[in-house]
Amino acid sequence: MKLDDTDQKLISLLRSNGRLATSKLALHLGVSRTTVQNRINRLTGQGVIKGFTVKLDEFNDLDQVRAIIMVEIDGPAARKVSQRLRGYPEIVHVYGTNGQWDLVAEAATQDLNEFNTLLGNIRMIPGIANTESSLLLSELK
Repeated sequence: MKLDDTDQKLISLLRSNGRLATSKLALHLGVSRTTVQNRINRLTGQGVIKGFTVKLDEFNDLDQVRAIIMVEIDGPAARKVSQRLRGYPEIVHVYGTNGQWDLVAEAATQDLNEFNTLLGNIRMIPGIANTESSLLLSELK
């Protein structure tokens, strides 16, 4: 499913605070309260948002593709890039880090084709200088 920038920003805001009032969300997004409510209803109806605490589907199926994506930021865009990353439902977590990579994102997709599309979209985010991905093959216990 395709999410536009407003959908991604809405999801990012809800992840930060799932209890934000519709009026506050509308103010942050620069749209009407009706638009926010319609988008929340659509995202909920399509299963992107699993609950009003903004529990996103993390593709719990065993055949999923999970990956770690390391992100190098060009300039002072870390906050904006982080918000954009959190707007993708396939992104499970985003972490700030030190060293060569500025951010680390954990992703979960249904298949490699979906992962490839996600990675292509991420690479187009303004402020991203470089990425490196590693597929997670198994959990060591």
